[in-house]
Amino acid sequence: MSRDWIDASVPLHTGMVHWPTDPSVRIERFADMDKGAVCNVSKMDMCAHAGTHMDGLNHFIQDGGPLDTVPFDALIGPCRVIEIKDADSVKPAELKQHKIRKGERILFKTRNSKRNWWEEHFDPKFIHISHAAAEHLVDCGIRTVGIDYLSVGGYQRDGVECHQVILGAGIWIIEGLNLRQVKPGKYDLICLPVKIRNGDGAPARAILRRK
Repeated sequence: MSRDWIDASVPLHTGMVHWPTDPSVRIERFADMDKGAVCNVSKMDMCAHAGTHMDGLNHFIQDGGPLDTVPFDALIGPCRVIEIKDADSVKPAELKQHKIRKGERILFKTRNSKRNWWEEHFDPKFIHISHAAAEHLVDCGIRTVGIDYLSVGGYQRDGVECHQVILGAGIWIIEGLNLRQVKPGKYDLICLPVKIRNGDGAPARAILRRK
């Protein structure tokens, strides 16, 4: 990949961290050249919401649009990476300092990005978007939101409510980003999820280029 672009995705691999109530990730060779096969062929058994992925609006909204209907302009274009200092969650008071504007694509870099979380055990206290902050983002009218852990909503609180508020407003969600090497600021974003018919979620490759 060109040095102009930063890979903001995490590598999918067997046994990686996953949402505790979701299926684990298992990727294995179905055919292996080291064992005499003519080619290498792998099979995957995993949740659609593992690793770096996107949510369809139908993930929490009964009549919400599936992920294969996501408009490309929600996934490709200028975005802003905002660093969150709060050690608990994203809150409205901190967001107001950044003067978020209508139509923006916003990615949150939190203390989650201080480590390779995808290589570790699940952290129930990861930094998430609070219910109140989700409502603030809806009021701002953003287009897309992303965060550097497996869910925009928390594990111990705000999980369902955060998703319902954001997805219910038609805002597309990117989860599981790797922002360790990404500084706050303006970027070009490309994030393309796998096209799964009527999908509620799908693995995605997200890349960023500093503007």
